[in-house]
Amino acid sequence: MSESAHVDLRVMTDLLDIMSRLRDPNDGCPWDLRQDFESIVPFTIEETYELAEAIALGDYDQVRDELGDVLFQVIFYAQIASERQLFNFKDVAEGISRKLIRRHPHIFDNPDGDPVSESEVKDRWEQIKAGERENKQLSGAMDDVPQALPALSRSQKLQKRAARVGFDWPELEGVRSKINEEMTELDEAICLGNRADIEAEIGDVFLATVNLARHLGIDAESSLRRANTRFEQRFRFMEQSAASEGTDLASESLDELEARWQKAKNHLRAN
Repeated sequence: MSESAHVDLRVMTDLLDIMSRLRDPNDGCPWDLRQDFESIVPFTIEETYELAEAIALGDYDQVRDELGDVLFQVIFYAQIASERQLFNFKDVAEGISRKLIRRHPHIFDNPDGDPVSESEVKDRWEQIKAGERENKQLSGAMDDVPQALPALSRSQKLQKRAARVGFDWPELEGVRSKINEEMTELDEAICLGNRADIEAEIGDVFLATVNLARHLGIDAESSLRRANTRFEQRFRFMEQSAASEGTDLASESLDELEARWQKAKNHLRAN
């Protein structure tokens, strides 16, 4: 084993020791001692989103820090599990190692080094995943899609699962037409004024739009996240522009606001 690997192992051991110390029942941290699996889930989700934001911003110093926070979450869960004699961090690491080897036979079980195309890798991956699901006695195509996923991500995953068994549009034109159909149904619901129907039809529009993103190879969650960022940047530019002119957005007409919006788009696109 290389010297760098030994250093990495020592760092990992130090981190595990720190976590154990924080959870020491006699002189550990009161806050850490109060936590359990359920209580730290919101922090795990928050840290993951903060990591995603740092990556989106290209702030790699922040990415490093956020990765540390995410790693701490893993260590935290493993420590709690170890205290309950369920499993420990070693079990977690060994489990993911086995899974990676099992899911990459073209790397770890290919003695002749035969080249494998990306499509072949994808096909094998799906076969392996299907085998794992069978071993877990999951019969339905959507049985293990987590309920806790963000709605857009879960929608995309559900539709991907449906596509595996042939429930999918063969061409992009059908997907695009479905969006038009759902928009027509939404317009009809709006005319009738039934709030429950309007909500349902808006949901169907979202679903169809996510399906379009999937067909185009776009991650719907990331796409909307970036759109939110663009909207926020443009709106802040509008506020700053108005303030520099001694006015504010609330006092301006819709035409003036639209002009500012277009100016913000052009400015941020150029920069």
